[in-house]
Amino acid sequence: MRPALILVLVLAVLACAPRPGADVLLPLAEGTVPDATTRRVWMVTTRARDPVNAWSFGPGRAPAPSYGYFDISVPPGHKPGAIEWPKGRPDPAKDFVTLDQASLSARALLQDVGKGQTGLYIHGFNTSFQEALYRLAQLSADAHLPGNPVLFSWPSEAHVAGYIADRDAADYARSALTGLLSDLTRGRRSTEPVMVLGHSMGGRLTMEALRQLKLEGRSDVLDRLEVILAAPDIDLDVFREQMAVIGKLKHPLTVLVSSDDKALAFSARLAARRGRLGMVDVDDPAIRKMAQRMGIRIIDITDLPSDDPAHSRYVSLLSGAGENVVTNLFQGLRQAGAFALDQLGL
Repeated sequence: MRPALILVLVLAVLACAPRPGADVLLPLAEGTVPDATTRRVWMVTTRARDPVNAWSFGPGRAPAPSYGYFDISVPPGHKPGAIEWPKGRPDPAKDFVTLDQASLSARALLQDVGKGQTGLYIHGFNTSFQEALYRLAQLSADAHLPGNPVLFSWPSEAHVAGYIADRDAADYARSALTGLLSDLTRGRRSTEPVMVLGHSMGGRLTMEALRQLKLEGRSDVLDRLEVILAAPDIDLDVFREQMAVIGKLKHPLTVLVSSDDKALAFSARLAARRGRLGMVDVDDPAIRKMAQRMGIRIIDITDLPSDDPAHSRYVSLLSGAGENVVTNLFQGLRQAGAFALDQLGL
């Protein structure tokens, strides 16, 4: 089947799926309900403010980052791994809802986040600001990600046909992400690193930021990062070149892969069938050798039971077992290599 025809079919299917609009970020005057939990998510974005909805951000590119926070209420009956989007008028008894939001200066945000445990999330391709924000609120609620959750949101078009524009927008945001990583690690001990989770094209952006830091001689920043790439949409040869510059990290980089990831398979097809890092075979001796040489951990989560598409299977991994996964898998598994999930005893 021709790639152009495949793209038409994908667009037709995705066009039928409703997407949450910016209205979900309008603070709810009625507030929360008993037994609901509230998660504050700090955000840094290179998106331009939505010209219609001043409390949100669209796909436009801002000349400088914006900073702030959102307080998100998670309903009492929340299912781990899910985001209960409002269908009509938001109801805090059954929906994720926004309770409050505020703009901050860069200094105020850094003071709020502090030097304690911090988790930074960089979203992937075809993702709106509200989708990224609520995803991090869900991960914070279910996965017990360490410390304060911070979202870095780059100006994705939030449309499946915007793949090339998204790749350019991710590159546009690289310096801003590099600056944020420098700010978050300043004055921090290397034994208490910032956890960085980059998903899909956000993984590519993360690697480019690490590469830039290395070229700038900022090993002090790199030594204070614990990096996880989930379903990274990165050309395998490009990843090899990135790691050749970055070198082995003090805290080994972790890559979560799935062999059945259809989104990455489509990305590979658009790229003349060049392999993507997020689909590598951990049983391939060349991949095992690569992981050992680079000092990284590649973990195949294909067999993890999940209701999520393969491209978002990391959500089930983090949400299903909570903080034990973060502690035992990403911080407890110190050796480099390529592993299948069932080899880890989880």
